[in-house]
Amino acid sequence: MTEQWIVDLYGQRNWVEVFYREAKGWLGLKEYQVREKKSLQRHFILVFCAYTFILWHKLTGGLRRRWANKPLDTFPEALEAFRTAMSFRFVDWLNKNRDVFIANRSQFRLCLGIIFV
Repeated sequence: MTEQWIVDLYGQRNWVEVFYREAKGWLGLKEYQVREKKSLQRHFILVFCAYTFILWHKLTGGLRRRWANKPLDTFPEALEAFRTAMSFRFVDWLNKNRDVFIANRSQFRLCLGIIFV
C-alpha cells in the first residue's frame, strides 16, 4: 500500500455515502414493509437497479435529449426527468391499448376515463 493508494481509496468513500443518501431519500431504500430475507433482497435489488439506470441516463445524456429542458446536474433532476419519461410512456401505452382496459374495466373497477380525455 502506498500513501497515494490510501488517499485515492478514502476519496472514493464519499461516493458510497452519496449513493446511500440518494437511494434512501429519493428511491425509498429504507421504506420497505416486508420482513422476509428474500423480499428484502428483492427490494434492495430493485432500488439498486433503478439508481443505476437513472444514473446511467444522467451520465450519458439519455434523459436530457428528450425529457429535460435543463442540464441534469443532480440526481433529483435526473429522477424527475425519468418520472416524466415513464409517465408519458405509460399513458401512451394505455392509449394504444385502450380496448383491453375498457373490456376489463368492471373486473378491475378502474375508471380510466381521466387518462383518455
